[in-house]
Amino acid sequence: MSEKIIKWGFIGCGEVTKKKSGPAFQKVEGSEVVAVMSRDGSKAKAYAEERSIRKWYDDAQELIDDPEVNAIYIATPPSSHATYAIMSMKAGKPAYIEKPMAVTYEECTRINRISRETGVPCFVAYYRRYLPYFIKVKQLVEEGAIGNVINIQIRFAQPPRDLDYNRDNLPGGCRQTSPEVVISMISPLTR
Repeated sequence: MSEKIIKWGFIGCGEVTKKKSGPAFQKVEGSEVVAVMSRDGSKAKAYAEERSIRKWYDDAQELIDDPEVNAIYIATPPSSHATYAIMSMKAGKPAYIEKPMAVTYEECTRINRISRETGVPCFVAYYRRYLPYFIKVKQLVEEGAIGNVINIQIRFAQPPRDLDYNRDNLPGGCRQTSPEVVISMISPLTR
């Protein structure tokens, strides 16, 4: 029996794929990045050439339709997450979305509905709770080493920008650490 290789197609060639997730996708056993896409074709081509990735596209549908690609990583601004995730699942390819899942609750429920209807999974990149330091913190809380946790206060060191108060642009653009990430990390501690 041969192991199945996940052959990723990246939609988005920004900083998150250059520094954080992209290198990891190439290092994990059974994982290979075979194609990338950016709306700016020259950016996609340069990204692919710098990383020895064979294929590049400037059209998301073409990347999704590539028969070699069997999973899609969506690392675009949040406003396009739902569109690309739904396109991927409708093409029968699992989607892995960079956080946040989508811009609105309605988009999130639509993504979940399409996943159920197609039977194709969709994942969101909430991985931090599985990092060694967080597992250690969870262990300490569960063991009572720091007492009974009854309250958690979170303060962001970065002051809000004017853009963060724009109701038409929720969830507030891209921050280093956004509220949904913090909630994802602390929720297992409060169970």
